[in-house]
Amino acid sequence: MQRVLKTVAASPATNVPARPFYRTLHFQVLAGILLGVLLGIVNPAAAQAMKPLGDGFIKAIRMIIAPIVFCTVVAGIGSVSDIRKVGRIGIKALLYFEVVTTFALLIGLAVVTVFQPGAGINATAATLDAKAVQDYASPQKALHTVDFLLNIIPDTVVNAFAKGEILQVLFIAILFGLALGRIEKGPALIAGCDAISQAFFGMMEIIMMAAPLGAFGAMAFTIGKFGVKTLVPLAKLMGCVCLTSTLFVFIVLWMIARAHGIVLWKLLIYLKEEFLIVLGTSSSEPALPGLMLKLEQLGCSKSVVGLVVPSGYSFNLDGTSIYLTIAAIFVAQATNTHLTAGQEAILLLVLTLTSKGAAAVTGGGFITLAATLSSLGTVPVAGIALLLGVDRFMSQVRSLTNLAGNAVATLVVARWEKELDREQAAKVLRS
Repeated sequence: MQRVLKTVAASPATNVPARPFYRTLHFQVLAGILLGVLLGIVNPAAAQAMKPLGDGFIKAIRMIIAPIVFCTVVAGIGSVSDIRKVGRIGIKALLYFEVVTTFALLIGLAVVTVFQPGAGINATAATLDAKAVQDYASPQKALHTVDFLLNIIPDTVVNAFAKGEILQVLFIAILFGLALGRIEKGPALIAGCDAISQAFFGMMEIIMMAAPLGAFGAMAFTIGKFGVKTLVPLAKLMGCVCLTSTLFVFIVLWMIARAHGIVLWKLLIYLKEEFLIVLGTSSSEPALPGLMLKLEQLGCSKSVVGLVVPSGYSFNLDGTSIYLTIAAIFVAQATNTHLTAGQEAILLLVLTLTSKGAAAVTGGGFITLAATLSSLGTVPVAGIALLLGVDRFMSQVRSLTNLAGNAVATLVVARWEKELDREQAAKVLRS
């Protein structure tokens, strides 16, 4: 495990000379992103043909997420063998998620109300393309809280791994880890899971070599297909999303981190490779394995990392919450739909619930927004057609915010559980 950790994130204890900057992963990923942008501007047709590079990299990472989550959680929970402790960690994490995502929703509401990015667009039923959002707004796509919770229980164990459903795999892993803690041969099987996880982390190390290529392909496709010019008409909306996310990270998360003895900017720099991968692929999923590894290296226990990070990818979507609030109010402003304070409060309440399922399906942000507007009936759901051209770009911002939020959440819960080695964390962040 230590060999893999040192490879993925440089260890302060190593005496190996630092590699030239151009051989570091974060520089290569950044170069891939910049080259992708350049190709998208110069030759959009060729840039769109690069899409398989990004898709292939994301698929390769997704391929190993389920077994990594399973092995990490089983090893962490199995060594605890105390169902009360597991429940305590889970309750603390969910409480933290709910409070912080509510703050994200409120900040989004405040910014979009002050800057009014949708004012003056005057979109009408005649100018909106209702067909463009039909796939997102169809009744069968609607997300319901009960259905979402029931979906955590898989039809079969194999089905959870086949579909790569993180919450279903997490559910199985928790039960399996608790069971191993109760049987005679449990310790041997737990050690076996830990050994298998090392092999999967080794696979991740190999796949990450293709990260620059994946970031290049994904970014080239985005710029080539949508073009930078698509940002101009909706620059004010993009600015609101970026501003709100920045305020959330550097005020809310900074205050939370500071209160728990964590230096936020050092943590963000420590996770720079993960942030660049998210920026290039517009998805936080490819960064999940690396995030889990680095948080363990910081001194968080396996049980906390294994529970908080995977569950946070569904329940702690700070960036998505910000986006959903701003997008919903933006559509109302653009369609000249007046919302009373009570209607806005109901909208936020519904988004608090529906946002928890945003990561459970492809295009989750759009589907969640469409389902929410459809269920309330106060804002024209066809209005989300205005967001189609810039959604891919805003996906990058919300994914970056989600990653930062989950990193801080894991460290906070680890502090609450007294399962964070503060000396180790300080040593790693100083390097």
